[in-house]
This record gives sequence, C-alpha cells and structure tokens, in this order.
Amino acid sequence: MFNRNRSLKRLAAVASISLVAGCGVFSDDDPDSKVPIVVGTTSAPSTLDPAASWDGSWELFRNIYQTLLAYPNGATSPQPDAAASCGFIDNANRTYRCELRSGMTFADGHALNAQAVKYSIDRIRSINAPGGPAGLLGSLDHVQARGDSEVVFHLNKPDATFPFVLATPAMSIVDPRDYPAKSLRKDGKVFGSGPYTLAAYQDGRKAELVRNEHYQGFAKLQNDAVTIRYFQDSTTMVKALRAKQIDVTYRGLAADDILALQGHDSSNVQLVDGAGMDISYLVFNPKDPWARKTAVRKAVAQVVDRGAIAHKVYKDTVDPLYSMVPNGLTGHSTGFFDDFGEPSVSKARKILTGAGITQRVPLTLWYTTDRYGSETALEFQELKSQLVRSGLFTVTLKSRPWKTYVVGYQKGEYPVFGRGWFPDFPDADNFIAPFVGEQNALGTPYPVPKITDKLLPESRQVSNRADVVKQFKEAQQILVNDARLLPLWQGRQYVAASDDISGGERALDPSTIMMMWELHRKTSW
Repeated sequence: MFNRNRSLKRLAAVASISLVAGCGVFSDDDPDSKVPIVVGTTSAPSTLDPAASWDGSWELFRNIYQTLLAYPNGATSPQPDAAASCGFIDNANRTYRCELRSGMTFADGHALNAQAVKYSIDRIRSINAPGGPAGLLGSLDHVQARGDSEVVFHLNKPDATFPFVLATPAMSIVDPRDYPAKSLRKDGKVFGSGPYTLAAYQDGRKAELVRNEHYQGFAKLQNDAVTIRYFQDSTTMVKALRAKQIDVTYRGLAADDILALQGHDSSNVQLVDGAGMDISYLVFNPKDPWARKTAVRKAVAQVVDRGAIAHKVYKDTVDPLYSMVPNGLTGHSTGFFDDFGEPSVSKARKILTGAGITQRVPLTLWYTTDRYGSETALEFQELKSQLVRSGLFTVTLKSRPWKTYVVGYQKGEYPVFGRGWFPDFPDADNFIAPFVGEQNALGTPYPVPKITDKLLPESRQVSNRADVVKQFKEAQQILVNDARLLPLWQGRQYVAASDDISGGERALDPSTIMMMWELHRKTSW
C-alpha cells in the first residue's frame, strides 16, 4: 500500500479568499448580474423527468424543479422550500405532514397545490422506472391531499429519514397537466417551480437556465441566468475555463488538472476544496457464473490496492475507502481493511483454492466513459493491472457512454461494473439502503433480509442518528462478508472558478449538489 500523505494542501484559505478578493460585492443593480454565469461539468443528465432519475441528473433538477424540503446554505437537515412547514405529527415517525406556501404556481402559471404534490409522488411509484427513484419510497404507504395546501404522508413503518427522502430532487413536484401519470414525459420540455426555468436544452451539450419569476422558496438568487455546459473530459473543460469560455467548473475535474489549478500558473483562477461524500465502487453481478462466486469476489477484494489507485491515478485527490459508508458520516467503519488488511496475492490464492478454483478466473470489467471524470479509464486499467499481475485473473475491459451504460447494467449485462454514488442525503442509511433489496439503484437485485427487514427499520425509528451506529456497522459487516459491492475510494469536491466569480464556497448542499443561485460576479466598490 502507498503512504497516503496528501500531496495537496487543504485549500480552506482559498475558499475564504473567494469571498473578499477584489473587494467584491453583489448588487441587484449591477448589469453583470444579467449576464449568464457559465458552469462546466462532465456530468450530463440522463433524463429530464424526475420519475426516471436516481443519478446525477439531480444536479439540474435541484435548480429547475422544487421539492417540499431542501437544504438552504449551511443547513445539514432538510428545511421547508415549497412547503411552509413540515413535521411528524405522531410519536412513531409514521405520519408526516406538510403545509404548502400560499399562492404557489409552476413556471407556466398553473397552480401548485397539494393535489400536484400527491400526483408527483404517486407518479414515481406508478411508473416505477428501471433504475428510477421508486426505491426511495419503500416506507411510504400512501399520500393524502387535504384541500389545496395540506399534504399528509402515511408511512407503512417508522422512518426518521423520510424528510431526507422528500428533500431529494427525485421528489420534485411536477405539473399534472404536463406529466403523464403512467409514463415518462418525452417531449424534452420542463415546467417546474424551482429557482430557474429551463429556457433551452441540448442533450449532452448545454442547459440554459433563467430566473423563474414565479418562484417562491428559500433560495435567494444571486444571478439572473446560468448556462450549464456538458463536457466529455476534464482537459477540455479546464481549457475552456482558462480561456474564459466558462466561469465555473464542477464535477469531473481530473487530478492533474486539480494540481495544475492549484499551481502558480493559475493566477486568474480560484480553487475551492471541500469535503466530499461521493464514492466509487465495483458491483458484482450474481447472474454471472464467475462473479456470483463469493470466493471470486473475496479474492478480488484481497488483491485490489486502493492506495495505489488513489496515489497513481488520482494523485491523492481521493482517499481509499474500506466501507460503503464514507468517512465523516456517523456509523462509518473500515470493514474491508479490518477483514482483508493489506493487498495479498497469497491470501487471495488461498481463498480461491479453498473454494476449489485453481484456474485463472476470467472477468470482464465494465466502466462508463463520460460520467465520473477523466480518470475512470485509467482507474480500470490500474484495476486490470493489479488483478492480472496476481496471476489469478484474466481481465477484459469494456466501456460505454453513460446513457447506454445505464441500460446495460439495468439489464444485467455486465459481470463486474463500476459505479459512483453521490448521496441522496447525508446519512449512513443512504449508502446502504439504495444498494440492497429486490429493487435498488443498481438494477441488480440484492436481497439481504437482515439489513432490509431488521437493521434499517430499527435505525429509522430513531431520530438521533448517533444512536444507531450499532445497526449501521452491523449492516456494513454483512456487505463485507458478501463482497457483492467493493468500495474503492472516497472523493473530495473541487470547484474551480474565474477570479471574478463569488459563491463557489457556498454553492454545494450537503449532498454536494450545486445550488447555481449562489454564484455571482464580483463588482468593485
């Protein structure tokens, strides 16, 4: 294993500098506020319909749709947005009530009322899109609309995390007049009630957002328009930043580019380094004749050198991860390190021979080319190298762009495949529950009754999350024992911006989704 002394300095000071550099202040009278701020990212939406998405499409959704609850800047727990107030009205955490703000409308002027909220949630479950967010609503029994302003959620079991679920962009409120009840919307249009309206959209290229004059919620827009440009790789994106073709970059910055942006040749660029909870992991498909074998999965876990991946591929801009629950969250453990220790070929061989496997194990590893950053291909080349060097595996690498990649893993086509996870909400529950059960975010059933029927339900009865560490650690140990999911690394969040942009240090919510309305141009006194 590599010594992981981080080569990057923590850049908290840089975040502070962005607040004061150039004596910048924001003024509503400033004509620059009318000029769109251009944000670059390598994470393009896979859909414009909230009922279909349990992925990075949420970045766009947060800014154009609205949810009952969300996260104002600095908040770590959900606060009212489309709602005026929300809360459990019983002691068992099974009945949750929200009162809507008065006079709510969608961007097209149609009324946003309790019936629209009920319709939006019911629609998610009715459509039940493959890989969609219906799995987040496992604790929901039914939704009740009382008049125009009151919504009551009746749960089938106690669930202290339900407010967090309502705060995810998957629960975006849509207009019943525009979104079919039983099928996805396919005309490429959006009518939400969020801070922005979607003025124009080119799939995989750009989204043009303009201020929604009908918006009512907690967001205080610091700009009038944002254009999001979608890039295939970090190099092209950073080149556009340096050329002032874009103002901000987020998601997908490559390690080399991060180091370069930190360097002395970036005098006109600021880099904000913040804590991240995104993780990278491998998924083993139980339908594959080799990946279904526990001994094969454990042998892979015994060989993989996370430190080498973090150091050689990501230049120490990520940290090795030994549990599906990332460091920094209550309940985090290091189960894979505790059980497997340092990478060891001899231990891996013993695991295989103990299961009667003496031949080289053939594995095909799949990854996506355009979702998780420019290093993904290098990461999988390093994984292949480690496994092949062990003499225990033969490895074939295959890849697809994200849109077709999603379809493939949902159909169970890949023996072993890479995924990333950006949390729905900042709780250990959200790094366990989405991956287990017959219906999960992977499109690959993973029945684990001890987790789904006992440990998670127990944890959801408790509002104080510090009191459920035991349940989370036991659940993580079950995942280690199965080795169906193999965590690799935990990332950090980097926002690079031109030196005339402020708000980057305030723009990420606890789920590391960018709140575009926090960005603005500096003006001088």
